[in-house]
Amino acid sequence: MATTSMLHQGNPLAIASAQLQVLTPGDRHPAFDTTLRQHRVDDLVPTQIEILQVNVGKLCNMTCAHCHVDAGPDRREIMTRETIDACLDVIRDNPSIHTVDLTGGAPEMNPDFHYFVESVRSMGRSVIDRCNLTILLANGFEDTAEFLAKHDVEVVASLPCYLEENADAQRGDGSFQKSIIALRQLNSLGYGLPDSDRILTLVYNPIGSGLPPNQADLEDAYRNQLRARFGIEFNRLFAITNMPISRFLDDLIQHEQYDAYMGKLITAFNPAAVAGLMCRNTISVSWNGNLYDCDFNQMLELNISSGMTIHSFDARQLRNRRIITAQHCFGCTAGSGSGCQGAIDG
Repeated sequence: MATTSMLHQGNPLAIASAQLQVLTPGDRHPAFDTTLRQHRVDDLVPTQIEILQVNVGKLCNMTCAHCHVDAGPDRREIMTRETIDACLDVIRDNPSIHTVDLTGGAPEMNPDFHYFVESVRSMGRSVIDRCNLTILLANGFEDTAEFLAKHDVEVVASLPCYLEENADAQRGDGSFQKSIIALRQLNSLGYGLPDSDRILTLVYNPIGSGLPPNQADLEDAYRNQLRARFGIEFNRLFAITNMPISRFLDDLIQHEQYDAYMGKLITAFNPAAVAGLMCRNTISVSWNGNLYDCDFNQMLELNISSGMTIHSFDARQLRNRRIITAQHCFGCTAGSGSGCQGAIDG
């Protein structure tokens, strides 16, 4: 497994425009918008903004094989205090935003992470921390779990498999055992326990080019395995499809599986999933303050149609925007559908 990001390896697909060129629809793959029209789906329109998902930087202590952010220890893009304050102004001025979803990289590595969390919680809004688990054991971050518990932050933790071999293949040797230690630490603080309000959500994504199995069945398997083998409890599991962007896109191309994978996503298109897509009630904020319809669009630099930034945020204008789509959107509508909140339909 690589220990540096695609960007620092000089991989051409580290550039968003190169990824979009690969994702251009052709004779074999219809455009996503065309598929919506063929199925007479008109649900892909914005609703009220309820979630602000903020990427606070691409710096990470891991270099996972499936990472659509191309995050890693060698990335230096970090959200500044000024941009964080602009986010806080937007949250304060828009009561409909009930949840702030912090992601990265490892969001905990932003030097103003504590400030951001404390400020949002002081407004009475919910906070989600998209945690890779191993960061909780890293030097200088040993107090992070206690901090999250103190402020009742929901932890959404990546654990791509309950089997060590599979998890390490995707996230690096030793990552599974570190994740187990971190999960036990979170359990000791009340996370994931039936009589506690501290929510612990695990995130599964497929190993390789398959689609996620039924989320409810997979959650039962995770719970049985983690409880029996490690005494670990959690509240729920999200099953998320691998998006054909960044490192996963590169892997598909290297193994000559891109066309087959896109065909699989398109064949599995589920029109019932469109109404629940995250782009309808969520705005994604990049580390430098640009706005996007979703986190995946952010990585492809598909800015929202108005070109607005967090510094010129206008909820009314955003409510009337056109959601930008491309071929990767088939990943969110395949099978049961998926997004940052897991399966959508069934």
